[in-house]
Amino acid sequence: MLTESAQMSSAAEARFRIQTPPPTQRSVSVIPLDHGSEHLVATLAERAWSGVTFLPASAAEDLAADVTADLVVMVVAAGTDGGEVATIGEACSRSRVPTATLVIRGGSASEADVSKTLAHVRPWSLMVVIASDDNFVEDLLQSFR
Repeated sequence: MLTESAQMSSAAEARFRIQTPPPTQRSVSVIPLDHGSEHLVATLAERAWSGVTFLPASAAEDLAADVTADLVVMVVAAGTDGGEVATIGEACSRSRVPTATLVIRGGSASEADVSKTLAHVRPWSLMVVIASDDNFVEDLLQSFR
């Protein structure tokens, strides 16, 4: 008599298995919300990424017109008002696209700076992450893929 494990591994049972791996590739759009984070996003865009599109801050209006990504990640420096966060957030909400915002807290940013930025981005972000340095942004983007 075959064990259950051996029976499930038989050729007769193999025909019921899904033959192709599930699609795991996601499309991620990354957009800076201020001039300070624009340099960081441009630097990240120079590396090889699969499924990640880096947009300039000026593309907020274009993104608002047609959100095609599976996830939109906004990057903003602490102490700023988030620029076009409402425009992007509304467009993503209409298209049912989840959003994440990475708030970069530089060494000189105070708690008041962080609070100011959070007040602007929280209503438009399903996930908000406060990063202490630029390296964390790259690590987080890799986890989304």
